[in-house]
Formats: sequence, structure tokens, C-alpha cells
Amino acid sequence: MYPNRSVLSVMLTLHSLELPQSSIYPAFIFGIATYLTILLCNLTIVVTICENRNLHKPMYILLLNLPINDAMGATSFFPQLLYSLWSQDRSVSYPACLFQGFIIHLYGGASHIILTAMAFDRYIAICFPLRYGAIMTTSNLVRIITVMWLINFIIIFVLFCLLMPYKICQTYMADLVCYNPSLMKIMCEDTTVNNIYGLFILCSYHSFTYIHILITCVTNKQSDAKIKALQTCGTHLVVFLFLEFNTFFPLIAHRSENVPAHLRRVFSISVLVFPPIVNPLIYGFKTKEIRQKIVSYFKRKKNSVQ
Repeated sequence: MYPNRSVLSVMLTLHSLELPQSSIYPAFIFGIATYLTILLCNLTIVVTICENRNLHKPMYILLLNLPINDAMGATSFFPQLLYSLWSQDRSVSYPACLFQGFIIHLYGGASHIILTAMAFDRYIAICFPLRYGAIMTTSNLVRIITVMWLINFIIIFVLFCLLMPYKICQTYMADLVCYNPSLMKIMCEDTTVNNIYGLFILCSYHSFTYIHILITCVTNKQSDAKIKALQTCGTHLVVFLFLEFNTFFPLIAHRSENVPAHLRRVFSISVLVFPPIVNPLIYGFKTKEIRQKIVSYFKRKKNSVQ
């Protein structure tokens, strides 16, 4: 048992990557390539939206938060992973582990809240098109963005503050990354309160979804609204379902002893790898306005070089 006064100096050991010696350097190079690809793809979306006034609309301003959040999520994972691959050292200090866990949960929560805000924007645009301009004003848009990040920060901050009073009983962590469920497993005392709060957060983030928006719009009596709902929400719905698949399973898996540990570990890092890659590709290729701006941008660059 590690007393509170010395817990900040405790070094934890994450689960081994279990790579053979011959695969370490290829894995390191692949990790760097993946991380740089994520940053490049998301930065492209950010720059495209920022540089084009035609995209300075509520839907795209809300979308701008998604690549920023995805880059943050990937950065919470890849630098630590690459260091572990290079040094073959899986140790991490307790404060660093807490910080990584905080950023990972901040990223996960923000992903759901951003998609919820985008769902609200599409709901107003599809079901109340005549009132859209009066509702989604610049001031209201700023309020929505500020409130969604503030609420997410407070929720996750409280989640990790609940870990502070506990003492640590072991230094080995059975997961590949630090996050709340894995941190609770190394605590000495009963973490029922943390589990209840965690389940409350899980239910809160999943209670208002694109599925609800889509059902509401599709059941609208106006046929035009139905068609527009399917066309407009289709891309967002794919992103939402992909995120749900990658986040819901590992959080539930930690609360069940029947789920294989290796499967839980894979899903715990999949949410930090696949959504940050897939999201900019989906929005870059499936959203007509963004796709056109990206293509025209690269054409201008090509012509300037020639």
C-alpha cells in the first residue's frame, strides 16, 4: 500500500506490448506514420474550414471541434506508445498516468458532446428550416461551443478528483493505456462511488444521440424532411455509430469478468486510433463542400509549383 503523501512519486507499469524483438522497429515506424497521418488529415480539415469563408457556417464551425478533439485524443496516446516502443520501458509515473487518463476521457466525452451539438444543428436545419437562422446565430453558436467544452471538462475533472483520496495497492496495470477503469483496479479501497458516477456519465453521454434525431426527422410528416434527414445525417450517423462501437464496449468490458483481457485491451486503444483516422476521411470525402475546397486547394498548390 502506498500512502497518500508518497503516491505522486509512485511508478506504475503498464501491460507489456508483447512484441517480438524483430517487430519493435517496424512497429515504431508504423506508429509514427499512423500518428503523422492522423495529425495531417485532421489539420487539413481544420485549415480548410478556417481558410474558407464559405464554410464559416454553424455546421462547419461545430465540425471544426471534431478534428481538434481527434488530434488531442491521438496525442494522448501515440507519444507515450512510441516512447515505450523505442525505450522498451512500460513504466509511467502516477501523475503522468492520471493526466493521460484525464485527456483520454476528455477526448471521449467531447467526441459525444460534439456529435450531439452537430445533431442539434441538423435537427433545427431539417425540422425547423425557417427558424434556423434565428436559432443558430453567432452568439448562440459561441454559447453552444463554450458550454459543451465546459460541461465536459467539469464532468471529467470530477471523475478524476474522485480517485484522489484512494491509496494504491499495486503498481501493475493490466491495460495498455491509463484511464479511469484501469486506475480503479489498482486502488485499495471500495470504488463503488466511482463506478456509479462512471455509469452515470456513460448513460448521460449516450442518452441523446443521432439515432434519436434521425428517428424524429424521419417520422416527420413532410416527405422532404425525411429525404433531407437521410441525406444530411447519413455521414454523421456513420461517425456516431463507429464511435459508439469503439467506446461503449471497453467501458462495459471492464465491468465484466467474462470478457477476455486481450479483447478489452484492443478496444481500449481502438478508440484512440480509428476515429481520429476515419473521421477526417469521412468528412473530407463525403461532405461535398469540404471535399471541393480540399481538391481546389491542392490544385492551386500543384499549379503554383509548376
